[in-house]
Amino acid sequence: MSLTPVALHSYHQSFTCYLKSSIKFSNIPQKLSKSSISRRVATTAILVTVLLGREAIFNPNAAYSFDFRMTVPDQTVEEAESGIRGHAQDLLQIKAFIDAETWREAQKALRKSSSSLKQDIYTIIQAKPGSERPQLRKLYSILFNSVTKLDYAARSKDATQVRECYEDIVVALDDILSRI
Repeated sequence: MSLTPVALHSYHQSFTCYLKSSIKFSNIPQKLSKSSISRRVATTAILVTVLLGREAIFNPNAAYSFDFRMTVPDQTVEEAESGIRGHAQDLLQIKAFIDAETWREAQKALRKSSSSLKQDIYTIIQAKPGSERPQLRKLYSILFNSVTKLDYAARSKDATQVRECYEDIVVALDDILSRI
């Protein structure tokens, strides 16, 4: 093992230190035996975690306790049904912004009204019987894909694409509202 001198200069004093330039492999077992206390602590911590948290770790039903639905937490189906018409009207009122070609305002109004409408429709779809859900989900997808396309078209200021997407939104919204 070689030692390399390193000089550190301060304001008025000089210090000399020696750094190890290499490590011998014979020192490794000594270092491992010195760290056995931390291994004991780590082993104890793992055992305590497994013993105390085994229900959460090994219980296959633990994941079912989380609710990952996209609905508003306290929104009922009745609230969603009462709000859906108003939110649909808000979404359709972006027509004035489209006609005036005020793209930034159209995007803001679109995003605001579509988020509320999306939650309402999703809540209502979740309450429907399983046989009706696939058709409603398809219409839901068509509607909000058109909303996204309209948002991108407004961002790029493509008036013809914006108008086409708006017409798709009107058709999809009428179809969904007639089935709900």
